[in-house]
Amino acid sequence: MTPSLKHGTIWVANLNPQKGTEPGKTRPVLILQDQALLDAGHPSTIIIPLTTNLIEDAEPLRIRVKAREKLTRDSDLLIDQIRAIDNRRITSGPIADLEFDLMKKVYDAVSEVIGINPFAAAADETAEKG
Repeated sequence: MTPSLKHGTIWVANLNPQKGTEPGKTRPVLILQDQALLDAGHPSTIIIPLTTNLIEDAEPLRIRVKAREKLTRDSDLLIDQIRAIDNRRITSGPIADLEFDLMKKVYDAVSEVIGINPFAAAADETAEKG
């Protein structure tokens, strides 16, 4: 399969075999990779897996995605499980699109979890100098 992937869409991918705390199984994943790389036919794609095992108030580690389109159940994006997968793992889709406001929450959460949010760091530093 050579899917026409689009940034901000949810597809289905086979994440087996699972290792340790990694999510496995065939499950929905959010396509996070930059559109230019997707359009260039890059052989792997950066994704965020989703789970229907919901945990309330777990941001920034989880972002809730309400059921929509072909995503039939409310799900949590597992922000701390961001990873690259070979495109051959992507089995079907797209099953849903995420709107701008929700994608902004995803970007903010990813930035916080991987420690690349310079604005948060600057705000913390300013508050400390107070």
